[in-house]
Amino acid sequence: MATDQEPIITDRKTADTAPANDGEMEQSQRGDNRQNGRGGGRREKNLSRSKRKNFSTRERTQDGWGKQKRRRLDEHGNTLPGRDGEPAQPSHMSIPFSAEEIAAEERRPKRKVAVLVGYAGTGYKGMQINHQDKTIEGDLFAAFVAAGAISKANANDPKKSSLVRCARTDKGVHAAGNVISLKLIIEDEGVVQKINDNLPEQIRVWGMQRTNNSFSCYQACDSRWYEYLLPTYSLLPPHPSSYLGKQMEESARERGVYDEMMERLGEVRDYWSEVDKNEIVPILERLDPDVRAEVLGKMHSSAEFIERGWKRLDDIEHPRTKPAKTETETSNTTKAPSSTEEAAPADDQSKPNEEGEEAESADAKAKAEKELSPAEQALREIKAAYVAAKRRYRITPARREQLQAALNEYVGTRNFHNYTVDKSFSDPSAKRLIRSFTVNPQPIQIRDTEWLSLKVHGQSFMMHQIRKMVAMAVLVTRCGAPLERVRQSYEAKRISIPKAPGLGLLLERPVFEQYNKRATNNLGKEALDFAKYDKEIEEFKHKQIYSRMWDVEEKENVFHMFFNQLDNFKTPYFLWVTAAGFDAAYERVEKGGKLPEGLEDVAGDEGGEVDETGS
Repeated sequence: MATDQEPIITDRKTADTAPANDGEMEQSQRGDNRQNGRGGGRREKNLSRSKRKNFSTRERTQDGWGKQKRRRLDEHGNTLPGRDGEPAQPSHMSIPFSAEEIAAEERRPKRKVAVLVGYAGTGYKGMQINHQDKTIEGDLFAAFVAAGAISKANANDPKKSSLVRCARTDKGVHAAGNVISLKLIIEDEGVVQKINDNLPEQIRVWGMQRTNNSFSCYQACDSRWYEYLLPTYSLLPPHPSSYLGKQMEESARERGVYDEMMERLGEVRDYWSEVDKNEIVPILERLDPDVRAEVLGKMHSSAEFIERGWKRLDDIEHPRTKPAKTETETSNTTKAPSSTEEAAPADDQSKPNEEGEEAESADAKAKAEKELSPAEQALREIKAAYVAAKRRYRITPARREQLQAALNEYVGTRNFHNYTVDKSFSDPSAKRLIRSFTVNPQPIQIRDTEWLSLKVHGQSFMMHQIRKMVAMAVLVTRCGAPLERVRQSYEAKRISIPKAPGLGLLLERPVFEQYNKRATNNLGKEALDFAKYDKEIEEFKHKQIYSRMWDVEEKENVFHMFFNQLDNFKTPYFLWVTAAGFDAAYERVEKGGKLPEGLEDVAGDEGGEVDETGS
């Protein structure tokens, strides 16, 4: 998903010295003030303007890129009526007041502060404020104004308050802890409560602390913690009848390491044979021979069926009615949906709220079911059986330790050129320091699915890096591969590593170790520490963030679809996980080499894509 690149609001370090180049939050924004502020830094060579701005051809032709360029703004940043008859749109970066209101307001001093915040990104177009989109900072800025922390005279432009964010998360990405620094009016002792009173429940200000006047939360950040929520069934091996399952067995037998592979798989080695015997075979036995042959041919046949066939079945199981627009989608004010409304997943927005719509939905579902062929009906039943079998899986301590052993391979300074986009082995910036990567030994049980919490602490991250690190460790574990595969990924050969679903990712908190030492020892300021808010943050995570993740997974089977897609793509891109190793995997010689159709979203190797952004 591409992210519009907004003008930088404040000074930045150069890319080489910036402490955070977050991936899972976008590659770092270059400093506006390199070369003593005159040149704005060097541009990357050999890039067209469309490439630099991250606009794809589809975006330019189908998503109104031309209209976006022609959009006219007034002095407040509001969109003027377009030549095509488009209505005027208010700006999220400007809250206008009359000259009389501004003149009547008492002038009060502003102080530089760090504001510690948390948010669920559902319904928002990312963190960074801009004119057109509903963003986390947009709602925070409006709440600051409503609470009197930003004067009416400064409400028309965030630049007047020197607004900087520590990490710029992209659309839908959550953060239990993030920091913005700016100048606020903080004389009122209840200012934090007033700000929260003007925010939706999915955005919270944990607190704010005075800093020195030159403080920039972006520049002062030393490292960051991220959390990744993973269903334990992700560690189940590929089905033996899938393409990847067959390749695993074939290559292991050819190289005489089949027994070692099965030993690493441990108690899950026969998981699918038991499911097939007890649940799938009875379904198949009820079918006519011709229908049974068709079903068997499609069950583990190709990624095209996995991607399109399962989706067709999903559409029938969850028929789409015309969604009623929620307040998050339509409102330009700071007020967002209530926590009850917003906690529901996106699909719930289409739930009928009138008897007539409910009847229409039931009729649509019945009609769609009649259109299913006997083979499709059987496949729907089989899919449901496989999903239920996955959700029943409960991880053992031994299996969890195997995953932990794979994650331990990341600790230290490694060359992660294979874990991002457009980085060569010789690029010094591909080397990153990972301080820890741990699995919480206590799984989380939500409804019928068991989850693991993975936490990574790193000095900086590149685009997609965390999600690819999770995917590599999970693939090595679920496929019974040796840990050597992780170590080999730091070598020169360029391989494709899929990126785990973004659904499970959240920014846990940034760390300001060096600033905190200076603040307490030399500046007489408090340290920036989220620990004092741990209780509130944990409650918020469960109520506002985890609940959204779990609802989406239950509705859309995100992780089930992801691994089915991986297991059934008939391509050598991911065969490095088999006993054949990296010799069996396709090597892309050129940076940004074209992937087969359908693999782009899984591998995340398209340089123009921006997933989560950090700045």
